[in-house]
Amino acid sequence: MTPATRKLIQDMSETMYAAPGIGLAATQVDVHEQIIVIDVSETHDDLKVFINPVLLQKAGEEENEEGCLSVPGIYETVRRADRVTVQAQNENGETFQIEAEGLLAVCIQHEIDHLHGKVFVEHLSHLKQTRIRAKLKKQRRETL
Repeated sequence: MTPATRKLIQDMSETMYAAPGIGLAATQVDVHEQIIVIDVSETHDDLKVFINPVLLQKAGEEENEEGCLSVPGIYETVRRADRVTVQAQNENGETFQIEAEGLLAVCIQHEIDHLHGKVFVEHLSHLKQTRIRAKLKKQRRETL
């Protein structure tokens, strides 16, 4: 692992915790690398790093309310797999595989979507997406 990658992971985790959030993809901070950081613990002391993550398997289905640092103030119910198997490298460059369920599984899928250029609202109906775009435009006008 290069010092630059270690610094990126540190900066990403600090940004995520400060937001406050439970996950962050490198693409959200304009870094074009396949890295995500996640911490779904209540005590914010269980940082997980996924480098070059690949979803190997998805199972089940669950609906959860999601929000995103990239779409501030918007929260909607999204349907995703409730169990996933992911392979990635950790911050030491070691390959690992993890089976996750519940909130961790949802967060992994959400962040991997970012690495593929997708945000959670793209999982919603066209009507909901249109309403969200209108709300975001209104928010921008009000802050100018």
